[in-house]
Parts: sequence; structure tokens; C-alpha cells
Amino acid sequence: MMKILNIAAYRFVALDRLTELKDGIAQALAARRILGTVLLAEEGINLFLAADSAAIHDFLAWLQRDARFHSLDIKQSWSATQPFHKLLVKIKPEIIRMNHPAIQPAAGRAPAVDAATLRRWLDQGRDDDGRPVAMLDTRNTYEVDAGTFRQAIDWRLEKFTEFPQAVLDHRDELTGKTIVSFCTGGIRCEKAAIYLREAGIAHVYQLDGGILKYFEDCGPAHFDGECFVFDDRRGVDSALKPRVEIGASSDSDAAHAV
Repeated sequence: MMKILNIAAYRFVALDRLTELKDGIAQALAARRILGTVLLAEEGINLFLAADSAAIHDFLAWLQRDARFHSLDIKQSWSATQPFHKLLVKIKPEIIRMNHPAIQPAAGRAPAVDAATLRRWLDQGRDDDGRPVAMLDTRNTYEVDAGTFRQAIDWRLEKFTEFPQAVLDHRDELTGKTIVSFCTGGIRCEKAAIYLREAGIAHVYQLDGGILKYFEDCGPAHFDGECFVFDDRRGVDSALKPRVEIGASSDSDAAHAV
């Protein structure tokens, strides 16, 4: 029985008084016996949490009393047991490290394409303006190896901080195409899409909600394998069911995740 609700969510939004915010979130999570990881930075929030459904929804109702968190894009999946071993609430320089401070998603997003529109583009082999569509995987090598979109561009990144240089090294292969950057839940591909546009790539979109939202709306269409996740489930298939029913050691460090 799938009784544990797993959520992944983020939002780029200007935050201040981070220590106070960290302490409040940690206390709220501990009181509800929720495990997982929350990252806070001046640029926003990134969280991966798991508990019974009532506890998760009660926490989200508490968190979204703060207007800065009203627009969290929350991805949900289920597991039979708890995939996290502990609760971590951390303050970081970035909620997803890129080492490129000029990229400020809170100041304005790059255009996004929703899952249904992307599937239609992939079905027809072009976007609505007739340009070929190239999927650009912004994740790390071991994540890509678990599964990715068919014929996706994979620059064999060992960490996301390598992405800006990879763009400069491969810019010519993106010319004349509509580029859709994607990742697990949207956070990396949001920063990536902004960087691509600033690097002079004309037609760039981010996949809204990442692979997890695509699975939710479109299932396995045009995707081979499963989506790597940073907890004991290891991965989820296109029905958002876990690869394993918990047992392997955890990779849960949200600093590397969606």
C-alpha cells in the first residue's frame, strides 16, 4: 500500500531573514514528523519531503500562509515506506548551485512549455513554427543514464556548475532549433533556460515542472527509462512508482537535485 506522500517543490523568490525562516520551517516539519531536505537561499526555496498525506498537506497549508510561497509548483508521488532517513533544513548560497550569480530567476523566468504541448511537438517532430525541437538534458551523467527523452542532448555533466561552459562549447549545435531544457522537477532547467537565452540562443523553453510533471501529464511518451530521484526510491517510472521499495542506501541530498 502506497501510504507515504513524497513531494518535490521549489520557487525562485527573494528571501531574507534566512536563519529565522530556517528555524521556523524546521520546527514545523519536526512537529509533523516529516523527513527530507529543505534548502533556503536568498534566491528561493527548494524542498523534498515525505510523510503521511495529512502531515504533508498540513505543513503546506502552514508554509503557504507566507505569501512568498503561494506559487510553489508541487510534484507528488507515493511510496510504501519513508524514503528519507532524517530531516535537514539548510541555508545555502544557491538553492541549486550554478556559480553564475548573474542568473536571477526571481527577476523573470524564461518561457516555459507545458508537458502536453511538448508531447505534441515531439509527436509532430517540430514546434508550432516548424522548427526542429531539441531536448537538452541539464542533469548529471548518472541521472541521465537512468532514463531520458529519446535523442536528448547529453553533455555528460558531472555537476550543474559545468553547464555554462558546456553551452559555450556546444553553442553551434543548438543553432536553428527550438531548445527545451529539462531536469527532474524544473529547478535546474529554469536556470539553464535563462543562461541559454543570455548566451544568444534564440528559441529556448524550459519544461515546466520537469520530468516529474511530464510523467504526471503524459506518461512514458518519448521517454526511455525512469527518472532518477535523490532518495531511497532511487528512481520513479512513468507512473511515478518507485524503482525499489526502499532498502538501498540513500542519495538524498537536495543540493544536487531538481
